[in-house]
Amino acid sequence: MPNPTYDLVIIGAGPGGYVAAIRAAQLGLNVACVDKNKQLGGTCLRVGCIPSKALLESSNLYEQTSKHLGVHGIEVKGVSLDYPAMLKRKENVVATLSGGIAALFKKNKITHYLGMGSINPDKTVTVTDDAGKTKHVVANNILIATGSRAASIPGVDLSLDKVDTSTEALSYDKPPKHLAVIGAGYIGLEIGSVWRRLGSKVTVLEYLDRVLPGMDAELARHAHKVFEKQGLHFELKSRVTGVKPGKQGVTIERDGADPVKADRVLVAVGRAPNTEGLGVEDVGIERDDRGYITVDANYQTSVESIYAIGDVIPTPMLAHVAEEEGIACVEKIVTGYGHVDYSVIPAVVFTHPEIASVGRSESDLKDEAHEYKKGVFNFRGNGRAHAIDQADGFVKVLADKKTDRVLGVHIIGPDAGSLIAECTSAMQYHATPEDIYRTCHAHPTLSEAVKEAALAVDGRVIHG
Repeated sequence: MPNPTYDLVIIGAGPGGYVAAIRAAQLGLNVACVDKNKQLGGTCLRVGCIPSKALLESSNLYEQTSKHLGVHGIEVKGVSLDYPAMLKRKENVVATLSGGIAALFKKNKITHYLGMGSINPDKTVTVTDDAGKTKHVVANNILIATGSRAASIPGVDLSLDKVDTSTEALSYDKPPKHLAVIGAGYIGLEIGSVWRRLGSKVTVLEYLDRVLPGMDAELARHAHKVFEKQGLHFELKSRVTGVKPGKQGVTIERDGADPVKADRVLVAVGRAPNTEGLGVEDVGIERDDRGYITVDANYQTSVESIYAIGDVIPTPMLAHVAEEEGIACVEKIVTGYGHVDYSVIPAVVFTHPEIASVGRSESDLKDEAHEYKKGVFNFRGNGRAHAIDQADGFVKVLADKKTDRVLGVHIIGPDAGSLIAECTSAMQYHATPEDIYRTCHAHPTLSEAVKEAALAVDGRVIHG
């Protein structure tokens, strides 16, 4: 029997890969998708975005019920934590969504090959299953969408006992008494928040002098204060030089500071592209000095008809970026046109309160000597925020001083992850603050805070 032939073979069924597969099928291509996991959805769905958000929601409900319902006139006694049930719910969420992707593959007639995919010099793809058996498929086009893995730092070996990545930290058999977190980015703060709510002492060690590197500095300062008040302990300007596991836990060694002892340590210092075992060297696919695959404006690698998207290329390592790139890539293959505007990419931290940003930060604009206008509105002036007892935080809108075009929006407060969508749409269509505040916003809603911040840019704020 001849090897099966496909218009497009995608290696990786994460957010970039499976979305690209569906869009390619919609455009009439015969598509196969290779992934080593029975559960489709990649790191994001199986051991990343989705399970972490499930635990964030469950742990927040637990904390609200046990500590904060009294202000609503609700008295609850004898609250207890059924931790196995919480983990089971997380796994059910993952299974449901993964099953949904499998159903979408079936609906769109996409073939799923279970195993590791590698590219051969003749541009065929070899699929190797767990038993070592191989299959070969012929591809007119190949798309690499294999995502990323947790990165480490010198002196920290992720293979050691009690030295964990986000994968292990989402499935502890019980809450650790003391969890140390290396890295104060969104992964460290989200997972650290989960375990703090469930009773762990959490110490966050960050090399820089601030939390949330890369996000707006004013936003990060406010977040730092909120998280400290909640009970997270921060050790900033901490350069970790090594981790030593012992019988009773781990010792985290630091340059110029006392070591930190904890039961477990979560290493949350970023992620690295998954390009090993793909055969990229044999095929001649170029990579940069950090291991990212080099692509052109069409997402084509240095080898014709082989493409790459998502965390394996040097663009923002976010699931929604991979999705957009997957769609743009296959649309370019089929129609000749596809586009991702990297200047308008929202980022969300799903702590409590949520944190969200899109566009330029105030620090960026100052560093560039870019003249700008600024409008800030605090949620304490928003009726809906008071009604739900979440009036901490603010919305900040930055606009070009000459053109009035919105350059960036930064939010810390209730449902910031949803509120940022309006701002992203506004920036996508080159809106001004006036375009935002001339649009009627329903009352009482949290979105009115966005309108008020836009009004504040022009000195017209009503409720502040």
